[in-house]
Amino acid sequence: MLRTLTAPRLARLVVIVSFAALLVAACEHNIPSAPPAAGELLTITVTPNPATMPPNFSQQFAAVGTDITGAVVPITPAPVAWSVVAGGGAINSGSGVFAAGATLGTFPSTVRACNSTGFICGFATVIVAITPPVGFPILGRASTYGILAGSTVTCAGAPGTINADVGVSPGSTTTGFPPCTISGATHLADATAANAQLDLTTAYNALAGLACGTTITADLGGTTLAPGVYCSPSSVGVTGTVTLNGQGNPNALFVIQAGSTLTTGTSANVALINGAQAKNVYWQLGSSGTLGTGTTFRGTIVALTSITLVDNVTMTGRALARNGAVSLGTGDTINLP
Repeated sequence: MLRTLTAPRLARLVVIVSFAALLVAACEHNIPSAPPAAGELLTITVTPNPATMPPNFSQQFAAVGTDITGAVVPITPAPVAWSVVAGGGAINSGSGVFAAGATLGTFPSTVRACNSTGFICGFATVIVAITPPVGFPILGRASTYGILAGSTVTCAGAPGTINADVGVSPGSTTTGFPPCTISGATHLADATAANAQLDLTTAYNALAGLACGTTITADLGGTTLAPGVYCSPSSVGVTGTVTLNGQGNPNALFVIQAGSTLTTGTSANVALINGAQAKNVYWQLGSSGTLGTGTTFRGTIVALTSITLVDNVTMTGRALARNGAVSLGTGDTINLP
């Protein structure tokens, strides 16, 4: 005779079936019924974590097992199985050798090491960046210069302040100093300026030779950029504000490659957030750059030809021109980053 399932009986049946399903799943996957005892594997730690490496670089990762007391124990069941779960590159599943890809960025908890059953795993974050971070070292002897020009440096009139060295080579002239002021040393057609230009050429070629990560449109105004290498086959402009987001990494690198010119609009702004620093921002220009009136600019301009700051420009960075002039209007200030 069929019996009608009342609501209470139906609820008890659902509980019994659910519990039975859990028991079956536990048996199929060998889930332990209690935490492992001392001497048994509890956690896996992956090192280095985080691991920072340049594109296309190989990194050996290591996995260490510990028990409930924190003591090191073998990872069982062996062997360790390696995998990548969030991009950034590829890894040898047996050896733990990771090969970074070409895309710059931070890949959280992407390297995974598990015991052979896959129930106990450890993770590590990978940061693919140009290392060592591009800062003073890439500029070499050009790093102390707020302005370095190939032909001449001019300042239209006071106020105008360069809180750094100023150099010209192979040219030999500056105009407008004073009344404009230079806090550092001035080197005109001497060996010091010539050596700085040699290192500037090296830096220019290094920046120009970086693989493009993202192709950009002509105007960056109103956009937010993550760390990386950005390129335009022609000109780059900044109307309004472009925001560079360091994503919490003080060594975050930003390289903007322009095939020809950089032009900023009136009161344009290069803003830095979340740890981004002006010393790690580079604008590599295939010809020349012009910073419009009232621009707040951050980063080092490395130009093949010339650089012009119109009026009331505040620059935290450097204006480095290989072959042409660097020209200032009135009210311009350059501070080293």
